[in-house]
Amino acid sequence: MFKIDDLDETRAPLLDHLIELRTRIVRALLALGAGFAVCLYFADAILGILVWPLKQAFPEGQGQLIFTKLPEVFFVELKVALFAGFMVSFPVIANQLWAFVAPGLYAREKKAFLPFLFATPVLFGAGASLAYFIVMPTAFKFFLGFGGEAGGLQVQALPSAGEYLNLVMQFILGFGVTFLLPVLLLLLHRAGIVSRDQMVAARRYVIVGIFIIAAIVTPPDPGSQIILALPLLVLFEVSLVLMRLQEKAVAADKLAREAEAAAAE
Repeated sequence: MFKIDDLDETRAPLLDHLIELRTRIVRALLALGAGFAVCLYFADAILGILVWPLKQAFPEGQGQLIFTKLPEVFFVELKVALFAGFMVSFPVIANQLWAFVAPGLYAREKKAFLPFLFATPVLFGAGASLAYFIVMPTAFKFFLGFGGEAGGLQVQALPSAGEYLNLVMQFILGFGVTFLLPVLLLLLHRAGIVSRDQMVAARRYVIVGIFIIAAIVTPPDPGSQIILALPLLVLFEVSLVLMRLQEKAVAADKLAREAEAAAAE
């Protein structure tokens, strides 16, 4: 049966902790290197997946990516491989981080932290999927709408591969990271840094902050900002509900421990 042990009874000296940290870092880097090597082999196919939102924005059979510098596409493929390699190797990296931190936590702290560990990739994936399937095609179609004719000259979109990849990474990372808002708020709440009452009182400021973050993360079009801001507002309200449940769970755990202590006396 699965059991979460309490603090290790042994107290390793500082040197042992540093050796353990080095081992975990090396394993994480090896996982990243392996993911990078595999993704580099499939870099063209991965780049083809990343250009799908732009392809959807162009009329059927039109659209292209250009490169203005000879090594540009080479570095684009390296970036694609590193970006995808990190995504692929993230479970191993997270596992190594957990394996290093877990021995220093009490059993109840491990139980409290595990849900956040599992929620992080799920929420990041939800934000990245929203960006990939909805926001980017919508935003790119909006930008392409400015093409046409001006002063008798044809205005045509010819995005470069490097600039496009940077924009795609900005979208995916921006939406993925901002969707981790509930994890951040619940961790701060669990640590006692903020309370639910404080967050409720600051709701109006949080709403303004969410729209500011959405404006920074997304390109300067109102559609993308609203598409990001609305889910963040929903996630904030969900976080308040989870904070209430977390407070009840902490209170129940405290009563149980007090009862156990009283029974042991």
